[in-house]
Amino acid sequence: MSDPDGAADPPTPTPPSPSPVPPPPPVEWPEDGVLTRDWVAAFTATLDWCSRRLPPDQLPSILSADFVRRLLLAAAGILHREPNIVRVDPRPDQAVVVVGDVHGQLHDVMFLLRDAGFPSEERIFVFNGDYVDRGAWGLETLLLLLAWKILLPNRVFLLRGNHESKYCTSVYGFEREVMVKYKSQGGQVYRKFLRCFEDLPLASIIAGCVYTAHGGIFRGAVVLPSKRAKRAKKGHKYIASSAEDSTTLKLGSLDELLKARRTVLDPPWEGSNLIPGDVLWSDPSLEKGLSLNKERGIGLLWGPDITQQFLYTNNLKLIIRSHEGPDARDKRHDLVGMDSGYTTDHQVACGKLITLFSAPDYPQFQASEDRYNNSGAYLVLSPPDFATPDFHSFQAVKPRPAANPYYDFEEVIDSDEELNLGAMDTGNLSS
Repeated sequence: MSDPDGAADPPTPTPPSPSPVPPPPPVEWPEDGVLTRDWVAAFTATLDWCSRRLPPDQLPSILSADFVRRLLLAAAGILHREPNIVRVDPRPDQAVVVVGDVHGQLHDVMFLLRDAGFPSEERIFVFNGDYVDRGAWGLETLLLLLAWKILLPNRVFLLRGNHESKYCTSVYGFEREVMVKYKSQGGQVYRKFLRCFEDLPLASIIAGCVYTAHGGIFRGAVVLPSKRAKRAKKGHKYIASSAEDSTTLKLGSLDELLKARRTVLDPPWEGSNLIPGDVLWSDPSLEKGLSLNKERGIGLLWGPDITQQFLYTNNLKLIIRSHEGPDARDKRHDLVGMDSGYTTDHQVACGKLITLFSAPDYPQFQASEDRYNNSGAYLVLSPPDFATPDFHSFQAVKPRPAANPYYDFEEVIDSDEELNLGAMDTGNLSS
């Protein structure tokens, strides 16, 4: 169109494109090694930015390998001093938040922390393990939770899950995640994570009446036959047979759990140190008694009578465990599904057994078009008795940032079944 003077209309100016969000500066470890709330808040924002805008192999430009090493060493130093069973003794003005599996779903963890209220002098957090694997941000998720642990060591408690192990992380993605993100330094960074895994406690007792652990209960200590009673060929360790285990299984005591050796890369499935494997891998059943968990190849199955015995013997009211997401429960027709992020599996005279799962829309990468679309959940234990859980279900944060899986999710069995026990490493990094 022309104006009356015959001059052409001026071109419509192009609106300026929004300027790109500048990258955050590289995260630096405080010179004095003391973290603050502001530091953790800024660290959280940086992790979020990196997950959305930074290619994974460029993560060291923001989180250097040396920084990761410092954070892991600081956290491991705290965790190493904690016993196998951490005692969480809240005051009458405090509440306790319990969290189940999170599996590298960073943005859901950040939402959960905001929704529940961040750890503080009035709010204690107990995390029940499985921070890594399957999700695309296991490294960032665990570093964030370890930062909270360093900031508030007596208000944040991190327990070990079965995925905090060498075997699971080699199969379900975390090892490859670290190698992709840290390339030539990945091996060193991964070993630091493994050493931190070894230091994670196995269980907690909250307010003297609630037991939490990733898998659940455990057998009594195994006493291997003496050399006179059972001679093995030189160079071969004695392995108890399934028949022998089935006839001698008995419920373990908290004292035996306290004495178990947790500093192993993978929890043993043979020999005498079987308690860590039970605590991390066992599952409830509706059938009475204790039996070997043949489906998983490690750990136990236990019935309502064993839940009653454990609660009664230890003067407890609740068992809170995790370990089973919607994929695992989809294969178990004897128990309730994990659609809401929690289930009550046993209700007995002395109390309840609860399974808690905190990763919504899990797993992040699914082979079928029909997703589970489960909710995640956390629970709150409040005074005066701390034994009446208040459940909070929540949906996944959507849309998730674009990411590639770090494991072959179409081939790997989702529910940790059919383990290659021969590939598990029951030593430790110093052995």
